[in-house]
Amino acid sequence: MYTLDDLKHLMARLRDPEHGCPWDVKQTYASIVPYTLEEAYEVADAIEQGDFQQLEGELGDLLFQVIYYCQLASEEQRFAWEQVVDGITRKLVRRHPHVFPEGDLYGPLDTPKLSESAIKQRWEDIKAQERADKAQAPEQLSLLDDVPQALPALKRASKLQKRAAQVGFDWPEALPVVDKLREELDEVLEAMADNDPEAIFEEVGDLLFVVVNLARHLKVDAESALRAGNQKFERRFRYIEQTLKQETRSFADCSLEQLEALWLLAKKEEKNTGTRCGA
Repeated sequence: MYTLDDLKHLMARLRDPEHGCPWDVKQTYASIVPYTLEEAYEVADAIEQGDFQQLEGELGDLLFQVIYYCQLASEEQRFAWEQVVDGITRKLVRRHPHVFPEGDLYGPLDTPKLSESAIKQRWEDIKAQERADKAQAPEQLSLLDDVPQALPALKRASKLQKRAAQVGFDWPEALPVVDKLREELDEVLEAMADNDPEAIFEEVGDLLFVVVNLARHLKVDAESALRAGNQKFERRFRYIEQTLKQETRSFADCSLEQLEALWLLAKKEEKNTGTRCGA
């Protein structure tokens, strides 16, 4: 079987200016980013579908993205694959003192047990110290500095909120967030009444941000929940399509009320069978 060294050799050959692949030779860090994001989502999709044969291939595609960036950096003498591996290993050892108390990757396995909350708090404390160590002027360092701009909006909103919560800028429980949700919805309705497109845009953004906050307080990952909601919509919509096809009808033949009845039938079918109808 081929090894990681073989994959690195393949990447170098693809990037060879004279004998490599013309497409690969012209790529840059920025041009590869869309493919990296796509591959990461394909990994997530394979996991959600429970398709582990597909997952194996998707992980390979994602690994290739890492190899690609390392090759570009090596060509520019910025860093090499080995430095990436060394850096992540050192960081994980440092962030898991409850497993590696002496900072020794191969140390003994007789470390004391800590609660999950204590481990999480220690993890956040260590990350905060790392951010402070990187800063030239720690007093000007923001808690939000290293929350990536390129994250999906729901995921980034949740991370921003978690960072703010570290210094107490947060509601103590979910119910006050529900009140804020109602307030934001009222502001959307007010903007709609004024027929103000800019205000509607802004208020819908605020509403979504509070929805993410509510999900966080309920210990629900908003990104995953919306992905599941998308899948549910797709299943039920496909059920309607299949039903209309069996009845030799089209959407144009149906009123909105008739389509809503089919939607409710799809929901009932899922509830009765306990399966994903149309899947």
